[in-house]
Amino acid sequence: MKYPIKLVHADGVVMATCPDLPEFASVGDTRDEALREAVDGIETTLQMYMQDRRDIPVPSAPKRGQRLADLPPLAVAKIGLYQAMQAKRMRKADLARLLDMHMPQIDRLLDLRHSSKLEQVEAALNAVGYRIELAVRAA
Repeated sequence: MKYPIKLVHADGVVMATCPDLPEFASVGDTRDEALREAVDGIETTLQMYMQDRRDIPVPSAPKRGQRLADLPPLAVAKIGLYQAMQAKRMRKADLARLLDMHMPQIDRLLDLRHSSKLEQVEAALNAVGYRIELAVRAA
């Protein structure tokens, strides 16, 4: 999952914004730092969307001059679990019953900041009828 990022130099810093996530903005001292901070900021913004039970915007194609912020695989899997639950109109309590887990465990599965095991997220996705597809490409 890669979101387009617009980088703007202003007042000695580089500001990052994302056209798909109007609530998001971050800064860095350099372009590279701004991009790293953008990934963190996008995760925070998407976590807010999930807490508010909003749809996760599909990343748009980058326009000329925009860079891409590539979310970590675990975050993408957790977002996929959230989207699968939304598609099935499933609440966290429903997932907890399905997986025979307690609510704090479900909260961690959906927390983009928590370093869950990918296998746990994969098992939850399988339980709701979805699976993970992973691809490795040259950098």
